[in-house]
Amino acid sequence: MHKTELTKKVAEKAGVSQRDAAKVIEAMQETIEEALRNGEKVVLTGFGTFEMRQRRERQGINPKTREPMTIAATRTPGFSASSALKRAVGATEAGREAGS
Repeated sequence: MHKTELTKKVAEKAGVSQRDAAKVIEAMQETIEEALRNGEKVVLTGFGTFEMRQRRERQGINPKTREPMTIAATRTPGFSASSALKRAVGATEAGREAGS
């Protein structure tokens, strides 16, 4: 599902215009980005947690030259699904597999 499809579905479920739903989704995205930049964790109870994660320096291979290289340590955003979301998705997936 792409952002436009998400916007359309959210608008339908919330009973608002697609324009208003798009504004809310955009504001939410910007707020999460801002919080992560400030080192904050964003917890959406029943959905999951967004947080910055530290990746260690590691060895890799340059695809052009096939030479070993060191990939620098970096911080990257991550998402951990809540147990409620995992259960909800798992139940849906199990239902689809049983119906197949």
